[in-house]
Amino acid sequence: MAYRIPFNIPPYTGGEMENLRIACEVNHKICGDGPFTKECKKWIEDRTGAAECLLTTSGTDALEMASHLSGIGQGEEVIMPSYTFVSTADAFVLRGAVPVFVDIRPDTMNIDESLIEQAITDKTRAIAVVHYAGVGCEMDAVMEIARKYGLKVIEDAAQGVMSTYKGKALGVIGDYGCYSFHETKNYSMGEGGAILLRDPDQREEAEILREKGTNRSKFYRGEIDKYSWVGYGSSYLPSELNAAYLKAQLDIADKINNERLARWEQYNTLLKPLEKTGKIELPYIPSECVHNAHMYYIKTADINERQALIAAFEKNSIKAVFHYIPLHSSEAGKRFGRFNGEDRYTTKESERLLRLPMYYSLTEQDVWDVVKVIREFYNV
Repeated sequence: MAYRIPFNIPPYTGGEMENLRIACEVNHKICGDGPFTKECKKWIEDRTGAAECLLTTSGTDALEMASHLSGIGQGEEVIMPSYTFVSTADAFVLRGAVPVFVDIRPDTMNIDESLIEQAITDKTRAIAVVHYAGVGCEMDAVMEIARKYGLKVIEDAAQGVMSTYKGKALGVIGDYGCYSFHETKNYSMGEGGAILLRDPDQREEAEILREKGTNRSKFYRGEIDKYSWVGYGSSYLPSELNAAYLKAQLDIADKINNERLARWEQYNTLLKPLEKTGKIELPYIPSECVHNAHMYYIKTADINERQALIAAFEKNSIKAVFHYIPLHSSEAGKRFGRFNGEDRYTTKESERLLRLPMYYSLTEQDVWDVVKVIREFYNV
């Protein structure tokens, strides 16, 4: 079904096709680590302050690399929220580790930092935080716990490009940061991602892991006269064509960010009266966080009201969607992981949350049309 207002339209600036032409006709380089890949890498490092950034084939692969680089192994535990995409857990399950799920905060939908310490056991090796909707977790508290117990911190910042926590870019506060450039993200290369390293001494190990276990990156830089298989690895390099597509968006990243923020603020202003009457709840942004308008969501009274509102949108040819099914309630979540403590908010809040259309080309009129459906639904 073609929607009058779809939930998402992948970002497109107009410069992508010229970059693809240059990659193919001028640079004659379409496999990994070409000029456009290097330019994207430099942009991310410059904008975030990361010691090292490596583009990957997906945000999932970035998480898998972080899991490997953390040295997490069979039977060890990683604390994380249950309200996240499956990749957050899968990256560690693939290494035989156990996801230990803890409850979320109902205000930000992020991991409840006050519940992390009580989930720690002698098998705990890492904390994986998820910056939901591009809004930072309470990273000071997380990092303090990690230092106290000698744990690694992996930031799933798939939704967090251009967001900050206390002035620091999401993805560079923990040991590893993982970005996604999937077509649903603010900046896209179709499928793709990046891993950010805090420790520059891990650069070589990360390059080897990403280059199929070889030291080919050093060879290409002229540091060695031949390359060979030297360690664990897989193929995590994205095509140069993907990077060429992404670079066109990074070139106007601030414009894209500002346009999204304008639509986010428009939603927030128009829907504020409904929140004041208690009909819905709106997103909460802590004062120490600067978000990137990755999504705009509302919370309804319960799952039945949410489904009825989704149906109202469907009648108006508008696509609005719910989000994650908590991992601990899934078949694989029950098999591979466990929930620590009480599920006070994870399930309850996930069943109330409804994501509204949000994308770079969304217009002011589109937002008015979406809000009109909500107002009519609640007879306002």
